[in-house]
Amino acid sequence: MTNNRPLSPHLGIHKKVLTAIFSILHRITGIGLSIGSFLLALWISLLGLGPDYFFIFQIASQTILFKIILIFWTVGILYHLFNGTRYLYWIFGLGMDLKSVYISGYLVLFLTVVLSLLVWFL
Repeated sequence: MTNNRPLSPHLGIHKKVLTAIFSILHRITGIGLSIGSFLLALWISLLGLGPDYFFIFQIASQTILFKIILIFWTVGILYHLFNGTRYLYWIFGLGMDLKSVYISGYLVLFLTVVLSLLVWFL
């Protein structure tokens, strides 16, 4: 028996909407921040356990992988902060017209990139 039913066309015809992409990124950064908070708690625990255990953290923190994760965590914090502020404005009904939505979305990206660079290079 063959199934000749067509697939739902919504996947092929609709373009990606900026607000949907930002919403998905907001959720992803929220998950990343949760994982980062766990690692932060682990770091504080290692501090409390003494210098022998903290030495393990010092060794791990000198790797390039650790620094890359820290950069992504910084970007995630800033993006989540700015995009969350944008959502708070929407709750009050501010900036809901299409032009303001796009301007605020690009402003979120701009502020995230600029402040991430400032954090890491200053």
